[in-house]
Amino acid sequence: MRRYDEPIEVRSGEVDGELAPVQFLWRRRLWRVLSVETRWKETADWWSRGAGGRAEASIGADADADLLAESEVWRVVASPGASASPGVYELAHPVSHDAWSLRAVVD
Repeated sequence: MRRYDEPIEVRSGEVDGELAPVQFLWRRRLWRVLSVETRWKETADWWSRGAGGRAEASIGADADADLLAESEVWRVVASPGASASPGVYELAHPVSHDAWSLRAVVD
């Protein structure tokens, strides 16, 4: 798996009665989601925020909110075109807002 954590634009649509990513724009290419493998929610990685980390620098409720912030992650199969081979991608966004990122490409 290769990590990227790059911002992307995502278009959502109805898939099997649920709102899900159907396309995303990454590095000026439009990728079409062919299927959703799985999705999950996770909290911030509090264990990796040691000396000088963002959570430590925050005080009070802000630190707690940062540590408890949830992100939704979608593992999808996508392709940039009919002639291209599809790949597996992890798309993530904080539950509290609509900013998306391409978190990883699964090898």
